[in-house]
Amino acid sequence: MTDSSEPTYKRVLVKLSGEAFAGDKGFGIDGSVLQQMANDIGDARNNLGVEVAVVVGGGNIWRGISGAEGGIDRAQADYMGMLATVMNALALQDILEQNDIATRTQSAIRMPQVAEEYIRRRAIRHLEKGRVVIFAAGTGNPFFTTDTTAALRAVEIDADVLLSAKNGVDGVYTADPKTDPTATKIDSLSYLDVLNKGLRVMDSTAITHCMEHKMPIRVFDMMEHGNLRGLLTGVSIGTLVQ
Repeated sequence: MTDSSEPTYKRVLVKLSGEAFAGDKGFGIDGSVLQQMANDIGDARNNLGVEVAVVVGGGNIWRGISGAEGGIDRAQADYMGMLATVMNALALQDILEQNDIATRTQSAIRMPQVAEEYIRRRAIRHLEKGRVVIFAAGTGNPFFTTDTTAALRAVEIDADVLLSAKNGVDGVYTADPKTDPTATKIDSLSYLDVLNKGLRVMDSTAITHCMEHKMPIRVFDMMEHGNLRGLLTGVSIGTLVQ
């Protein structure tokens, strides 16, 4: 059944952190969380008609910087992290397709047995045909985060907004709300505010790229059911960076 709500955006890119996939478990993939993600993304695509692309992190399985601290070469550790993002992408794709949501996974590292190679024009064509596109393996290069991947892909596919989905945090705060009870939520701020104040929104490379290309960022809690739909239909949720 088609929803009567008019979406604010035509095409969005959702950045999902690897930690979000783990839910409260802290490691691995939580099936119930995966199902909620699929439900919300499917609602956006099938009911609201919004074109949805997704960039996934891999921190629930492997973090390159942690591996480097353990003695593994940093570049090698980052490649391992890219493989972790592919695992998350394939899991999300499977649940989406189980829910009758046409999905394609594109990897920045060639692995044709499990995913398409990332090709910008093909990704855009998938979106135009109503398919959800999941971008895996980061940029395909070490030393770049999946935040930077999200900023890059959002600009490449001409998304209207980059939706930075957090796990249990409903926006940007003046301090970490989990440790500082005096922290207050910020409704909107500029890219320069984020950079100058060192706010933990996305890494500085990602913020700078979005600033240069005027790509707005909305930071929100996707684990709160209905938040994605609310954002897409014009409700002010989370924090807007522009």
